[in-house]
Amino acid sequence: MKDRVREVVFNLLGPRIRDKYAVDLFAGTGALGLEAISRGAIGGMFVEQHFPTSRVIEDNIRTLGMEDQTHVLAADTFIWMRRHEGLPLSTPWAVFCSPPYAFYIDRREEMLRLIAEVVAAAPPDSLIVVETDARFDWQLLDEPDAWSLRRFPPAVVGIRQIESSPQEDNNRDDSETS
Repeated sequence: MKDRVREVVFNLLGPRIRDKYAVDLFAGTGALGLEAISRGAIGGMFVEQHFPTSRVIEDNIRTLGMEDQTHVLAADTFIWMRRHEGLPLSTPWAVFCSPPYAFYIDRREEMLRLIAEVVAAAPPDSLIVVETDARFDWQLLDEPDAWSLRRFPPAVVGIRQIESSPQEDNNRDDSETS
């Protein structure tokens, strides 16, 4: 994600990033997850398949002194997300999915499945940020209208907040009145 797009995205997310657990898929240098932590996320998981690049993330984390609140996985994001091992299930996530744009064409079915898996696994109140380019058809996603789309040519960024289910809201109301 380009610097100017990243800045606008974090301005859009604003204080909603606080107390989330950052999940940086296709992490590259880790800039998205590290930015989230610097803005109040409680920690982060960085998933990057390219081993030399995952070492760059580790170096960046050490430089910033964030070793205690982060974890770097040199792994295939598509495979790892099916199990999403190591992620807190009771803390909302801030997921950043910014793969090479070609994945949305060359690996379309895998990308659609990955986004669906993230949406299904994310705890209530999680934020999901997906960066694509104009070639991606957002209508292919389940509930395409749940995504707020912003265009920053050539990037298109979709942001979705995972709402709590009515059952969870009822449980929360019951516990608040007890």
